[in-house]
Amino acid sequence: MSIGNALRKRRKALDLTLQELAARVDADSGNLSRIERGTQGVSEAMLMRLCAALDCTPAYLYAQTESATGLSAPASPRLNLLQPQEFVRWFRSAAPYIHAFGGRTFVIAFGGEVVDDGQFVALSHDLNLLASLEVRLVLVHGVRPQIESRLKRAHIETRLVDGLRVTDDDAMQAVKEANGAVRVEIEALLSMGLINSPMAGADIRVASGNFVTAKPLGVRNGVDLQHTGEVRKVDEIGIRKRLDDGELVLLSPLGYSPTGEVFNLTLEDVAVSAAIALDADKLIFLMDAPGVHNARGELLREMTAHKARNLLRNIDDKTGADQTPQNFSEDEGYYLPAAVRACDGGVARTHLISRHVDGAIVQELFTHDGIGTMITEEPLETMRQAEIGDVGGILQLIEPMEAEGILVRRGRERLEMEISHFFVMEHDGVIIACAALYPFPDDRKAELACVAVHRNFRRGGRGDRLLKYSEEQARERGIRALFVLTTRTEHWFLERGFVETDVNELPPAKQQLYNFQRRSKVFVKKI
Repeated sequence: MSIGNALRKRRKALDLTLQELAARVDADSGNLSRIERGTQGVSEAMLMRLCAALDCTPAYLYAQTESATGLSAPASPRLNLLQPQEFVRWFRSAAPYIHAFGGRTFVIAFGGEVVDDGQFVALSHDLNLLASLEVRLVLVHGVRPQIESRLKRAHIETRLVDGLRVTDDDAMQAVKEANGAVRVEIEALLSMGLINSPMAGADIRVASGNFVTAKPLGVRNGVDLQHTGEVRKVDEIGIRKRLDDGELVLLSPLGYSPTGEVFNLTLEDVAVSAAIALDADKLIFLMDAPGVHNARGELLREMTAHKARNLLRNIDDKTGADQTPQNFSEDEGYYLPAAVRACDGGVARTHLISRHVDGAIVQELFTHDGIGTMITEEPLETMRQAEIGDVGGILQLIEPMEAEGILVRRGRERLEMEISHFFVMEHDGVIIACAALYPFPDDRKAELACVAVHRNFRRGGRGDRLLKYSEEQARERGIRALFVLTTRTEHWFLERGFVETDVNELPPAKQQLYNFQRRSKVFVKKI
């Protein structure tokens, strides 16, 4: 059961119509319908309003999804691990990531809520998996709920300035106690090695220490923040040495000064500074929201740092106009600017994923679509000239279509000989589409052949981008018309400006190679 189904079940139990629920939460009933069907994501803010209207909690809804599947996380609609062949197919598809991650450095940051809510046990299983693949791990934990609890017990008022805690002497004592307690608990859980558990034989060694040098933030808006600081320097040499020794490094949101002072830091500042200093391959934030949402409440799977900046600018503009963005949660406000800063500092990939989904890190890292939002320096998809090393990827892409008779069969040897005619579309290092251009210079025509897009990526206009790129390449070579021969995809080409014509309109050299048994239809487009 998905979170949408859980919402629908709860609404039905209360005998509410979609329109009635929409009126209670001040939302569009159509959007609520899409959320229940699972075709639209639900933001943290909207989920909280829905829970208030349905007299339940997010934890209750997530529990419904878990009990319905018998698992600790909602099952992916594309992957049923109860079917052996599906499991094998998924495991094989994860192989490129397994090979790519070995020896890489990942910084994983999570708030104190993960420890407080007992979620770190499941997270430790995923960390053990990554460690077994020789991923170099740096963990950064937060302590906000633990600090708040101690301050409340001591009857100390929390003071905030621009979202930053004013850390006086009394508050600093609570900060030290909270950090120490959380660090010890994390180290204890990472030391588990129970037989018949995911941690069996883990042998994870944890290193922590004074790796972060900090400085005071000083006075903000006329208020002295006292022991609240910001990162000045991260001891990347010391951390790398621990990583080289096979240890997991654990960083607390504390910093130390050369004068012996201790400063209270933010989780995001420590995580981003560490990722930049270590030139980390990935920075991963676990948060309450499923990821980053656009203005329509749709979960964005991928976005560049440039697009993230534009989204933040739009959010700031709306906030300045006293319009609270419904689909932008508090966590997104914390972590998205941190992700942009990380990308600007050279971190190639930053992932924002939900802490409420068991195995979220595994799903994000080892599946094509992921589960949250990934922010990158540059667009993940690129078009380029194919190289000899791409032959294997192209074959894997076109062989299923050859088996169906959609494409003419090509062997590896022929493909290697004709590789200079091919273009490929690459998504995060994986070939997801290809096309070939065979020019006939004397006739100023070219054949567009072997147009193929991986079945998991056929949405989003990738075929159109492939066609546009092929047309641009043809124009640069002085080509004035493209032609295609097809038996199964005529409507796709007709919708994009191709016109059906006769075989006699083909260049003479191509007419001699025409296969009359296959009886492909001929379509031409002037460019």
